[in-house]
Amino acid sequence: MSNPIWGIDLGGTKVEGVILKDAENLEVIERLRVPTESEKGYKHIVHQIGKCVSLLQEKTSLIPAKLGIGTPGVLDPILHTMKNCNTTVLNGQPLKKDLEELFGFEINMANDANCFAYAEAKLGAVRDHLENPEVVFGVIMGTGVGGGIVVNEKLLTGRQGIAGEWGHIFLDDSGGPCYCGNIGCVEKIISGTALEKYYQEQSGERRRLKEIVDRHKQGIDKAASKTIERLIHFFGKGLANVIDIIDPAAIVLGGGVGNIDLLYTEGVESVKKFVFNNRLDTIFLRPKLGDSAGVFGAALL
Repeated sequence: MSNPIWGIDLGGTKVEGVILKDAENLEVIERLRVPTESEKGYKHIVHQIGKCVSLLQEKTSLIPAKLGIGTPGVLDPILHTMKNCNTTVLNGQPLKKDLEELFGFEINMANDANCFAYAEAKLGAVRDHLENPEVVFGVIMGTGVGGGIVVNEKLLTGRQGIAGEWGHIFLDDSGGPCYCGNIGCVEKIISGTALEKYYQEQSGERRRLKEIVDRHKQGIDKAASKTIERLIHFFGKGLANVIDIIDPAAIVLGGGVGNIDLLYTEGVESVKKFVFNNRLDTIFLRPKLGDSAGVFGAALL
């Protein structure tokens, strides 16, 4: 074994750990999960992360020299405490410090969207299509909307740790109030949650996004078509803003909304309408690593 790398993906329901053979391929030495059990509090989550690492050690007889962790929020680079976590018991806690004291070695942390972007840029979809791209943007569009930026194969996290958070830039007043305190955020318009809510407002019925997409394709539901047309329009407008600022070579679309085929055709055409250029050279890619992107990206940290 050349240089095994260790990663933990800390989710709301599970702590997933992986050991990869090295940072250049996807060969898994060991992979396992334990429940997060966040309802038992912050100290219990720290304990469960420790348990996951211990089980990996027991199964492989390997000992980590350092560890990468993907988190459901951001480590504030100034305060060194967690923020913006949907697992709310983590907010305000010195997770990196506590884990380094527990393990006795270096911990590198990034949020889950950054881990997704990093893995797809280094080992996934981007590597299959481009050689040494300068800038890659990884998109998460699911229950919420997030993103990560990779520049010259390194994560760009920013002074405040919020680089790539396009889900909370202003898009349109029609999105209404967001939990972040602003109005009309991207997340309030083109997340899966927002699209399902919009459909219900238009039709009076509740349907899952996949069904809404199917009904639009069949041409049998005006509310479904209105919902998908709204998605296409604001997908173009939102990502054109990102492209105008960081001009990525590739954008990888992750999350449940990212599975919608129309985004790669009509969605890209919509981006063309809004981008500040006479053409669109950015390539849009489907993710290659699926559910593994988060934990693989954590290991690559």
